[in-house]
Amino acid sequence: MVRPSIVLFGDSITEEAFGEGGWGSSLANHYSRSADVVLRGYSGYNTRWAGRVAGRAVATVAGAVAAVTICFGANDAALPDRASAAQHVPVGEYRDNLRAICAMLQRRWPGVVVILVTPPPVDEDGRRRYPPYAHDYSGLPERTNAAAGVYARACVEVARQCGIRAIDIWSRMQKFPGWEKSFLRDGLHLTPRGNRVLFEEVVFALKDANLSLEALPADLPLFGDMDPDNPAKSFEDEGEWAEC
Repeated sequence: MVRPSIVLFGDSITEEAFGEGGWGSSLANHYSRSADVVLRGYSGYNTRWAGRVAGRAVATVAGAVAAVTICFGANDAALPDRASAAQHVPVGEYRDNLRAICAMLQRRWPGVVVILVTPPPVDEDGRRRYPPYAHDYSGLPERTNAAAGVYARACVEVARQCGIRAIDIWSRMQKFPGWEKSFLRDGLHLTPRGNRVLFEEVVFALKDANLSLEALPADLPLFGDMDPDNPAKSFEDEGEWAEC
């Protein structure tokens, strides 16, 4: 059996995924005996920059890749006339960049399950509290929830047009009362509770793609399946053990 990989490609929402309580670390734990979760997160990146480095970013990912999540848009949605203007990408270009990134990864890994993840919602009050990059001299946040929603809808639209899965975390999180402070620690990045919501959505999307724990075989026999009197019987390749 070739142990497959699940690649996480994105901006800071992905880069922080292996932090304490992160959605990526939870995913790695979930698939601990079935798949390797590979992190490729780049804080501050928008789709314009990600598209230029996507091939290089995944060049060292070896073996079979079963799925890849693509989570960009939080930086593209930065307002063009405020403190984070350098990260802004117009929504039309954002759509084109997402399509190009998806196509490149599908060419690299034919048959891979691609899951687009929208940017999360924005708590504008939370952004105002985190200088120097959160707001400019006007005191206005450099990101708004309305702008993030435009990019979230564009992301879902690209997924529909390309026939791939999408996780609309922007809409999903806002279904919970108090999401602003419960799910976002600085108005943008995820708290452990916010990470939990995204983790559950990713697990559901992978299950929908027939990549659940039940569908993936365990890497090497489970303890309960071992024959203590004849352990070699439990392994497919007995010759490899004989040579060691």
